[in-house]
Amino acid sequence: MTRTPTVALLDYGSGNLHSAHRALIRSGAEVTVTADAEIATGADGLVVPGVGAYAACMAGLRAVRGDRIIGRRLAGGRPVLGICVGMQILFERGVEFGVETEGCAEWPGTVERLAAPVLPHMGWNTVRPPADSVLFAGMPPDTRFYFVHSYAAQKWSWTDDGPLPPAKLTWSEHGAPFLAAVENGPLSATQFHPEKSGDAGAQLLRNWIASL
Repeated sequence: MTRTPTVALLDYGSGNLHSAHRALIRSGAEVTVTADAEIATGADGLVVPGVGAYAACMAGLRAVRGDRIIGRRLAGGRPVLGICVGMQILFERGVEFGVETEGCAEWPGTVERLAAPVLPHMGWNTVRPPADSVLFAGMPPDTRFYFVHSYAAQKWSWTDDGPLPPAKLTWSEHGAPFLAAVENGPLSATQFHPEKSGDAGAQLLRNWIASL
């Protein structure tokens, strides 16, 4: 009998828990919404959602020691998936309205405002994943995902000479190129919302859950 993978959905006061919870269950996971460090560390996978301002998300994350939970999991090679601002806070810092906030620093770089004539970037857009992507496996190149954001990581400065496998970078464009997803060993993240991306988002979540 195949065991259902367990996923902890980290509750640190940053929205979209209900839709993410439903999407993960539909995609084949046993899901617990929690801020408990033991549960979040012990689950097969951890999902870090995020909606709103970078600084507010980091404050909420630190209040439940979510940054330490993420760090402990990654130190043990245990999978983590960040979504939207949950992706952004994995970088070193975010700058919003001239205010710089320190992030989790799992990846180098700064999250900044998109250089686009219309913000937020809201709606469906295509992405450009690498051929060996796990998250986007089995999807045609014109697959569209749902975005809603005004800020993003727009550069990748990590040199792939450490112990982790080289990062798999997925790009999209709104005014200028930005990172739509990163897969870096046990740590993955998407700037778009898979839980709001219909069949494509469900396939991405199934791909991630199958890798746990």
